[in-house]
Amino acid sequence: MSQLVSKMAPPSATATTTPPPASNGKLHSLPPSTAKNKPTSPPPTDPAIPAWVQPDLNRLLRVEHNPGSFASRSLSLVTLPAGATFARINSPTPATVAYTSVQAGRDLHIELNSDLVYINHSCDPTLIFDMQRWEVRVNPDREAGLREGDELTFFYPSTEWAMAQPFDCLCGSTQCKGRISGAKDMRLDVLDAYWLNKHIEDLLADKAGMAA
Repeated sequence: MSQLVSKMAPPSATATTTPPPASNGKLHSLPPSTAKNKPTSPPPTDPAIPAWVQPDLNRLLRVEHNPGSFASRSLSLVTLPAGATFARINSPTPATVAYTSVQAGRDLHIELNSDLVYINHSCDPTLIFDMQRWEVRVNPDREAGLREGDELTFFYPSTEWAMAQPFDCLCGSTQCKGRISGAKDMRLDVLDAYWLNKHIEDLLADKAGMAA
């Protein structure tokens, strides 16, 4: 398999975990004498509701924790067509620029606080992070869509203007761009081949205007 560079923390660090499904705000029916003493649990997952709607990342992806720093990766548990919603970003918190953060706007960076952080970079990505819609979708340019067992990846410069930790890409794709440091340092003709977030397009327009 291709060796990719991850934004997740090395295995020695504390890993983020997928939050439980959201509660509907109602307690389970228990006699008054036991309700205050017995812990409640979230309602069972309904298999009729797609995992990317609930959302339930445990049904969408599987994380492989491999030995070595930045070696973990995530694999798809579902098959979806190009452009389909994979998951919604439902637990972000504002953050400073870091190797685990995702840029969500000109001046906004977030921590994902979920196993979405294990989605690695690739120059031939299977997914896109749409930060205007706060969702992850199957790469619309990927004719084959997403298949169960595919590695989950996205193109980091599609969200990141200037990365906290640039790296040499090892994705092994014929489209590999080598050094990845953010959209700021890439040629426009290279970026034109990728789906980009609006804040990246706006920053590129500003850069072109200043250079004119």
